[in-house]
Amino acid sequence: MKPVRSAARAMLGAIFVISGVRVALDPGSRVDLAKRVTDHVSPLIERVDSRLPSDAETLVRLKAGADLVAGLLLASGRLTRPAAVVLAAGLIPTTLAGHPFWTMSGPDRKGQEIHFLKNLGLLGGLLLAAADTQGRPGLRYRTSHAVDRSQRTVQRSVRRAVRTAKREAKIAAASATVGRHLPR
Repeated sequence: MKPVRSAARAMLGAIFVISGVRVALDPGSRVDLAKRVTDHVSPLIERVDSRLPSDAETLVRLKAGADLVAGLLLASGRLTRPAAVVLAAGLIPTTLAGHPFWTMSGPDRKGQEIHFLKNLGLLGGLLLAAADTQGRPGLRYRTSHAVDRSQRTVQRSVRRAVRTAKREAKIAAASATVGRHLPR
């Protein structure tokens, strides 16, 4: 299973690496498309901190850099789950801005619809990669089982303490009985 995971991650990450390099080298080719999203995001960024870059070209470059780095991480098998989350989060606005087939008609609509659906497929793959624990138990499983183990340990300790207390009580009762029969 490990070779399949490695190959799948490499294939999935490759498109983001190649696209990230191309867009980083020529961000102007995507700025007009990105404005559909950046025009809505830029005011939010400025409200958060006016020192943060909010122009469309810089945001396109940042997205390209994030795609490049996260794609390399995913393809190399390092930090695969966070890398997949970053790529998935960036793919959503890219898909909405780059392939708005619902606003088109004719052959353009069909082409954009295919690209939109391709990106949905990529998003599905990224979500699987983000959820993949590589055969190891996830955090939720490990924490719930750690709690179960702790509860079992506590229950064993309580049972042991009860048995000891009963034994000590029997010894004390027997000692008291013997003590009453001893001459004074």
